[in-house]
Amino acid sequence: MNHALLAIAGPVATLTLNRADARNALSLELLQDLHAAVDALAPCASGGGSPHVLVVTGAGKAFCAGMDLKAVLGNSTLALELLSSLALFTVKLRALPMVVVAKVNGAAIGGGCGLSCVCDLAITHADAKLGYPEVDLGVCPAVVAPWLVRKVGAGRARKILLTGGLMSGREAHVCGMIDVLCETGAELDRVTDDVVRRLAAGGPQALAATKKLLNELDSSLDEAIVLKGAQLSASVLATPDAQARLRAKLGA
Repeated sequence: MNHALLAIAGPVATLTLNRADARNALSLELLQDLHAAVDALAPCASGGGSPHVLVVTGAGKAFCAGMDLKAVLGNSTLALELLSSLALFTVKLRALPMVVVAKVNGAAIGGGCGLSCVCDLAITHADAKLGYPEVDLGVCPAVVAPWLVRKVGAGRARKILLTGGLMSGREAHVCGMIDVLCETGAELDRVTDDVVRRLAAGGPQALAATKKLLNELDSSLDEAIVLKGAQLSASVLATPDAQARLRAKLGA
């Protein structure tokens, strides 16, 4: 089974996280398929080719439920491998010269919410659930923290990450995590199509050059900081407190 589906139609590509039965939780297999999909896109996104807009979304009712906690419970080696893969994927996704749009069709939790912040633009509906509940579970959101800081600023990111919990799509829009808000999920396809159509009308080379400059200005392509975050998250995840909280949460 392919856990990441890539479709290309002219100037627009769509990358779909395809673990609907697990709310698109980030397993090692899903991340491997996501890496492969982005690797396949990179050569044809050099600025003058097609496509020059990428939509990232989730199969089923969720965008992405974050890290597959069941898979890493009690397995610190796998946890570090998974977190490191996620860290490197975030930089790889950001490095694409095409404009990347997160179509947040449902819940975007933890690492899933982080992925939406890696994208250049994020669109969702008012009733979607987003957020970073890591601290509630005794976990440190170190991989996604740099992306949230870039998205909403250090002060807002501090409040969001230390408070934990979830927020509505409307609240996420107010705080800057979401760029375009629909009132209902039924409008999401139309609104996303409108945004993507506008982006696709731009000059591919101009879009690529502008994105490259923006990435340099905010140090988006710094692998060291996200890999350091993976190490930190894995070390906290291995603590007895985190393991106990996760077992209680997962009923394990």
